[in-house]
Amino acid sequence: MPADGLDWLPADEKLSLDELQRLLRIAVTELGITEIRFTGGEPLLYARIIDLVRFTAGLQPRPEVSLTTNALGLARKAFALKDAGLDRVNVSLDTVDARHFHALTRRDRLDDVLVGLAAAHEAGLTPVKVNAVLQPGINDSDAADLLSFCLDHGYELRFIEQMPLDASHTWQRETFVTADDILTSLSGRFSLTPHPEHRGAAPAERFLVNGGPESVGIIASVTRPFCGDCDRTRLTADGQVRSCLFSHGETDLRALLRGTGVSKVSDDAAGDAVLAQAWREAMWAKLPGHAINDPGFLQPTRSMSAIGG
Repeated sequence: MPADGLDWLPADEKLSLDELQRLLRIAVTELGITEIRFTGGEPLLYARIIDLVRFTAGLQPRPEVSLTTNALGLARKAFALKDAGLDRVNVSLDTVDARHFHALTRRDRLDDVLVGLAAAHEAGLTPVKVNAVLQPGINDSDAADLLSFCLDHGYELRFIEQMPLDASHTWQRETFVTADDILTSLSGRFSLTPHPEHRGAAPAERFLVNGGPESVGIIASVTRPFCGDCDRTRLTADGQVRSCLFSHGETDLRALLRGTGVSKVSDDAAGDAVLAQAWREAMWAKLPGHAINDPGFLQPTRSMSAIGG
């Protein structure tokens, strides 16, 4: 995030709770979605997040419900989220070094994140996963310490290659920390062997740590793209479907819901069918790859915080 922050999305541009619930119901009952993850931004800032989780967990067939958070408010809500039906959490944590944490977040809040992690584990939001992005010159030396911390506390660590989705547009191919860099850094303290289980559509390539059963994952979206196995669809807070994080085009379901520029779809099964078909067509048009490694690649206008991971 830039030091001066980002512009807030006007409230009337965001999907209402009723609109969001309708689209979630269609995703599960019409499109075969089996897992729903709330991301951001920061989903715990959404005032109705517990109501939304409870609604989603009540859909049939029941999807797996997860949430990605910075964990700053997690200690206060972990048990309520579990009671509402949340299955697990992913926590974004790039270091356990307080100085490096402050350099990355501009906040002295590492202890609050650690308390949030512990609360999630105690509440049974397991497996608690930790997502980490390493940046050169800031926390690229912290990989082994972070893995040791996660192993000690029973958390599952996933390193993610930094992708060109930063709001400041400062990403540089020549300097970002690659999957090979991460493996080299970890191998100084740990023995890593490829995990015997096939990853399927999961983004992380997993490695057994010191023979297992504990593992660490690496999501190498840039250097080892897995586009051919990707089965994800993304719905933004303002009702846009994105077939890929790096899409330059979006499908506007909010306009269909509200009749902005097109006829408003009805609130019945026929209307649901129109929305479902628009969503299908958005995904059918998905390109075969994100083209990060092509010479003509252009970073999308939206940053990760505006897309959702």
